[in-house]
Amino acid sequence: MTSNHDLDPIEPEEAIEMYLDERRHEVAESTLQSHRYRLNQFLRWCEGEEIENLNNFSGRDIHRFRVKRRDEDGLATTTMRGQLATLRIFLRFCASIDAVQPGLDEKIILPTVTADDARDEMLPQAKATEVLRHLEQYRYATVEHALLLVLWHTGVRIGAAVGIDEDDYNEEDQYLALVHRPESGTPLKNKAEGERLVAINDKVCSVLNDWLEVNHPGVTDEDDRKPLFASRFDRMSINRARSLTYEYTRPCVYDGGCPHDRDIEDCEAATSRRPFACPSSVSPHPIRRGSITYHLEEDTPDRVVSDRMDVSEKILERHYDKRSPEVKLNQRRRYLPE
Repeated sequence: MTSNHDLDPIEPEEAIEMYLDERRHEVAESTLQSHRYRLNQFLRWCEGEEIENLNNFSGRDIHRFRVKRRDEDGLATTTMRGQLATLRIFLRFCASIDAVQPGLDEKIILPTVTADDARDEMLPQAKATEVLRHLEQYRYATVEHALLLVLWHTGVRIGAAVGIDEDDYNEEDQYLALVHRPESGTPLKNKAEGERLVAINDKVCSVLNDWLEVNHPGVTDEDDRKPLFASRFDRMSINRARSLTYEYTRPCVYDGGCPHDRDIEDCEAATSRRPFACPSSVSPHPIRRGSITYHLEEDTPDRVVSDRMDVSEKILERHYDKRSPEVKLNQRRRYLPE
C-alpha cells in the first residue's frame, strides 16, 4: 500500500486543472464544462475546510463532502449522483499522478436513482411564470431575460442554446435554427441528427429583437461568429448560463421571500457567487424538464414534443413526463368517442 510519504504534494486547484487538461481531448466540450462546474463545488468545499494538500484527503473527507452537498446544499439525488460520479473519476486520475492514495475513488458510493428521482427535479409552470414575470418587469431584454425565456419556451438543452448565432434567429418566420458546429466548439448532443428548426412565438421574438437592438454587446467569438447570447467580450459560456438559471430561480429574487426560513441578509445563497446553494434554485436541465412537462400538460402530442426537444418518445416517457396519472387519464378521455 502506498504511504503518504510516497505521494507528491499538490493543491486541489492544481490537480483539478491537470485533470481537466487531460480530459480535454477525450470528452465533448459540454461534458468538460459539466466536470469543471462540479469540481469547482468540490474546490470551494476544500477551501472552506482548509484542505491545501490532496495527499491527506481520505474516505472520511469524502463522507463529510457528501453530507455537506446532500444536507446543507440540498442536492437532489440525481444531481448528487452526478457530483459524486465526477469526483470519483477525478480521484482515480489523482491516484495515477500520486496525488491521493490508490483506491480512494472506490470509497465513493453513488446514491441509487429511482424512477421518481429521475423525474422529480423540475421547474413547474407556475414558478416559471413568476420568474419570467420578474425578469420582464425588472430585467427586460437583458441577456438573462432573453436566455431564460428561450430555455422555458423551447425546452432546448443549455449547450444548444449558447451555440445559437444571431443568424440562426429568423424573425420573419419565427424560429431558431439549431446547428451542429463541433469544429467551432458548439456541438449538439445528438450531433447532426439533433439539427432542427424550433418555432418561437411573438413574445419571444419581441424580447429577442429588443435584446439584439438595445443590450446585445455586438461581439463576435474567436471563430468570427456572432453569438445570440453573449457576454461583453465573447459567446456566453455554459457555466455562465448555468449560473444565471440558478441566480434567477431563487425565490428571494423573484418574490422577495424565502420558503426555507433563512435570513436573506445572512444567507450564502443570496450572493451572486453561490446562488446554487439555495435549495429552491434550479440548473438548466430542470427548466428543460419543466418545459417538456408543460407542453405535454397542454395536450401537445408526444411526437411533436419529441421532435421539438430532440428526445425520443421512450426517454420522454421515462425521464421527462411528470404528468400525474389523473392528468393523463383526462387527456386521453378527450380523444375517446362518445
